Amino acid sequence: MPEKQFKKILTNEKNLIRILDNLKEGIIAHDLNRRIFFFNREAERITGYSRSEVLNTDCHDAFGEPFCGERCLFREGDTFVPDTAEYPVTLVTKDGETRNVEMSVSKMRDENDAVFGVIAFIKDVTDLVQFQLRTGNLTGYSNIIGRDPKMIQVFQQIRDLAGYDYPVHVSGETGTGKELVAEAVHAGSRRAGAPFVPINCGALPEGLIESELFGHVKGAFTGAIRDKKGRFELADGGSILLDEVAELSKEMQVKLLRFLQTGRFEKVGGEQTVSVNVRIISATNSDLKEEVKNKNFREDLYYRLNVIPIHLPPLRDRKNDIPLLVDYFLKQFNEQPESKNIGITAEAISLMMDYEWPGNVRQLQNFLQYAIVKSSGHYIRPEDLPMEIGALQPHQKRRGPAKKLNFESVAAALEKTGYNKAKAARLLGVGRATLYRFLNEHPDAETETADDA
Repeated sequence: MPEKQFKKILTNEKNLIRILDNLKEGIIAHDLNRRIFFFNREAERITGYSRSEVLNTDCHDAFGEPFCGERCLFREGDTFVPDTAEYPVTLVTKDGETRNVEMSVSKMRDENDAVFGVIAFIKDVTDLVQFQLRTGNLTGYSNIIGRDPKMIQVFQQIRDLAGYDYPVHVSGETGTGKELVAEAVHAGSRRAGAPFVPINCGALPEGLIESELFGHVKGAFTGAIRDKKGRFELADGGSILLDEVAELSKEMQVKLLRFLQTGRFEKVGGEQTVSVNVRIISATNSDLKEEVKNKNFREDLYYRLNVIPIHLPPLRDRKNDIPLLVDYFLKQFNEQPESKNIGITAEAISLMMDYEWPGNVRQLQNFLQYAIVKSSGHYIRPEDLPMEIGALQPHQKRRGPAKKLNFESVAAALEKTGYNKAKAARLLGVGRATLYRFLNEHPDAETETADDA
């Protein structure tokens, strides 16, 4: 019978290795001492290492460091392994190339049900991610929503950083999502799995900021009833986000600079030097270079922090992402138990596309929450929006459709409606003939041909 023949084939070691070598996933297996005893052909291709280089060696020695980065389940004698674990990994190949892989790790048991090792399946998604970035065929990246070319450029920067450990400085207006970018930089690095520790430098009183960053010893000051670890110590092995770093005092700037130069510090009231390995990510909504020019920020610290700059565009400069963001936030709300499964009308979207959003994405989210509470039905309508947006409605109606129709809003409406011109016209709040005239004058706004409704 075919079934018996197949089972017989599987019991033959050479046949089994031939089958595993032809899989499109890399397979790495090692025992509880991390000694690699199986490494298939796809694993060779993905990592750049040959079987002869890695078999019968400790996986940390074979790859020069933990293959899984900080997610490694076999670090420093800790061999706790869940039945299965799945997570993304950024790895550096033998040739120094950065690759994105999805990893699935499972326990291996013998005939007595005793665990004797683990088997890891690795799927290379590098080319897929790169293709999506190149074509703009993304709706988001690592919890950051957007497909505007400016955001695709940010996503590419984050991905390019995966194989490096340099300091990153994220700039952008309030509400643009700087912390999300910092988290994405951390999650895409070899430090993913280790702590990500944010601290808002502008939200803490001057007397507490040093203790928060570096910790203190018992009795260092009134109220210090025990030793306390600071944020740098808590982030050891991982990344720390210094948000609103421009708010640090000159004294704290000096102490931060010393830490960046040496990787060491003393706790408040302490004499012992503490060493940690932390990646620094800083962020600010002000122009740090201007702060240097105005003598408010140390120039040497600026160059230490601003090694890799990432700038987040304001929402008003990527308005074609607004429908995408609205869909994302409404989906989040509709997944909550108390949700009334609410949608939004084309007229409301049209008004939101015309608003300038001084508070950026955070303001958009807040306005949607307001509109959800105010709406009485299953759709958010123009009258449900906050006054700042609602006030635009009569003013724009007097102006006519010319204000509404611009390249970005038309392109976004066409994309949202699947390039159905009739639906796009309704979404934009204009007649179909008006939209057709605009498309005749701006043919670049229409990237695909769709059937009219």
